[in-house]
Amino acid sequence: MAFTTIDDPSLYFRIKAYTGNSTNDTAYTWDETHANMQPDWLWFKNRSASQSHAVFDSVRGALKRLSPNEVGAEGTENTNLDSFDSNGFTVDNEAIVNGSGNNMVAWGWKAGTSFTNDASATSVGTIDSSGSTNQTAGFSIVSWTGTGSAGTVAHNLGNIPEWYVIKVRTGESNNWAVYHHKSNANPEQYALYLDGDSAATDDSGLANDTAPTSTVFSLTGSNYGNKNTYTYIGYFFNEVKGYSKFGSYEGNGNADGPFIYLGFRPAWCMFRNTTGDKWSIYDAKRSTSNVVDDNIRANLSDAEVDQAGKEVDFLSNGIKIRTNSGEWNGNGNNIVFFAFAEAPFTNSSGVPCNAR
Repeated sequence: MAFTTIDDPSLYFRIKAYTGNSTNDTAYTWDETHANMQPDWLWFKNRSASQSHAVFDSVRGALKRLSPNEVGAEGTENTNLDSFDSNGFTVDNEAIVNGSGNNMVAWGWKAGTSFTNDASATSVGTIDSSGSTNQTAGFSIVSWTGTGSAGTVAHNLGNIPEWYVIKVRTGESNNWAVYHHKSNANPEQYALYLDGDSAATDDSGLANDTAPTSTVFSLTGSNYGNKNTYTYIGYFFNEVKGYSKFGSYEGNGNADGPFIYLGFRPAWCMFRNTTGDKWSIYDAKRSTSNVVDDNIRANLSDAEVDQAGKEVDFLSNGIKIRTNSGEWNGNGNNIVFFAFAEAPFTNSSGVPCNAR
């Protein structure tokens, strides 16, 4: 049986589907009422209109926006997110977060424990870092300033991250560079780009051809994460049994596609074909029953698409691919996924969850 370390995933990850009203100081609360969850990372998308994605985190502050579908540096926005609230968030009137009459979605993750690492004092890494970490949920937000020399940075997870994404905040425009431990046989040598659809690229600029450890990740002296005086942000994740899973599968090119065992009923999943294609995000709030077919493209500003004929099922213990589409079931292709739980398949007391 797949026992879990987290019986209630909603303590660390939640989804809010809502209708925007284009009104300043509008507070939205999560639908779950049994416990509060104050997010530290919020990712917004206007489902009804062509609007960029919007990402905010508590380390950079509520006014600092980045967009995963764009390469641009961080902007200061006074009419987007107001605050990370004790059980949700407050937004202003911009369509990117609160379009009038538009269907919206917000995905929120909890970090929560601040950290600062003085590398010279701790001998953990060679570049100073700070941020917010939730080791129970395997999530860390890390901020650092580039030195221009190859080095290592503490991520504070306490475990080896299975995936992470880093983005320059100031100094230049550049890609969202993604490390995924199943992107290639030698993943430390390859990068995916959250803002693009190219194949996994042999690129030492992301990880300096060095796999992350339970304490640090590596950077070159330039490119995505370490130009002198530039500032950076990174989001780091390690798997937590019954709560999160970051893996890969081989497509079979058949409408009766692969089954992906997760050990939980998924709330959210993102897919990417490493041979090159769009990023696809599905969740259980926008698609409340099987088949799950409301697709948001992480690398595009496009409105949500009903992907008829390109569907998946969210099951009590994983995901079933129901398409022969090359995007996430190309024959012989390596497809990576990133999944978070709605409920563990079996809780810590051995009680199984319900199917959808």
